[in-house]
Amino acid sequence: MQERVLVVDDEEPVRGLVASMLRKRGYSAVTASGASEAIDLLRQDSSYSLVLSDIMMPGTDGLALLDRISVDHPELPVVMFSAVRDIQVATNAFRRGAFDYLIKPFESSQLESVVTRAAEHHRHLLQTTAYRQHLEDMVSARTSRLRSIMQDLERSYDITIGAMGDALDLRDQETEGHSKRVTAYTIELARAYGVTYDELRTIARGAFLHDIGKIATPDSILLKPGRLDEAETVVMREHCQQGYEMLRKIPFLHEVAEIVYAHQECFDGTGYPRGLKGDEIPLGARIFALADTLDAMTSDRPYRKRTTFAAARAEILRCSGTQFDPSIVAVFQKIPEDFWSEIRNKTQESGFDAFATL
Repeated sequence: MQERVLVVDDEEPVRGLVASMLRKRGYSAVTASGASEAIDLLRQDSSYSLVLSDIMMPGTDGLALLDRISVDHPELPVVMFSAVRDIQVATNAFRRGAFDYLIKPFESSQLESVVTRAAEHHRHLLQTTAYRQHLEDMVSARTSRLRSIMQDLERSYDITIGAMGDALDLRDQETEGHSKRVTAYTIELARAYGVTYDELRTIARGAFLHDIGKIATPDSILLKPGRLDEAETVVMREHCQQGYEMLRKIPFLHEVAEIVYAHQECFDGTGYPRGLKGDEIPLGARIFALADTLDAMTSDRPYRKRTTFAAARAEILRCSGTQFDPSIVAVFQKIPEDFWSEIRNKTQESGFDAFATL
């Protein structure tokens, strides 16, 4: 395909001669009698390899044309030519972006040399632009693919977590469904509290796996129908640290492990296993503590019947500042009671997935 050159000169003999010289060397030459015509031609079709323009022309001169091309077609090299032998004129042209400068009259060999270099420069610019665009497209495609992979990986994490929680439910049928319910409550409460999306995912995982340490608790204690004695209570309380030790070695569950470790702590420092107080307790654990109590009070147990959400709400308010973080209780109190009933009903639906609500 022939490379096209736009020749701009107000003198017809000059532009005709330059166009003829270019055609003899294999270029396709298009001529314009002035800057305005050249601008119109470029607007209609900018697929030129370069522009050759006289400087001294009536109306809009060559330097003004150079300025316009530099803005509208920055990749297009412009070679200026003039009969004016003034170094300042040439310098001004270069400062304004001219690729080269020819003084009339010029030899055919001079024209060929300049045009060859300008056309090659234009090809390199186009290749660089195309390569850059290719890289950007490739990065965009790979970023999209990586994002998809990460989403799949996140989903696989949650499926793994779900399997771990289901394993605990199978072992302790007394609290069957508790992990799903308390996770759903925790997610909604954390969302209302205004945590970030990443924090929400961590908190949700911590809620679902809060009792994972009970897998290591002996059946004689975990499944005991009556009240635990003092020694059994000590063993049962070890599930917080055991759950922490199980999860902390898994990279994507490192922060989750901290929530599991602290999920039985109380805001006033009377909880276990470390007696943490106030902000020493991870936010996720503080939010979970309230959601856990809400589910415990509104779920049947062999030794008692469940209470109403209204009664649970009153008890949680009573324990604000002692068992629970007052700022979280304040958010909880703003949420209608019926909302929690709706969440509970949803968790009982077949195939319910708390993580899918994130």
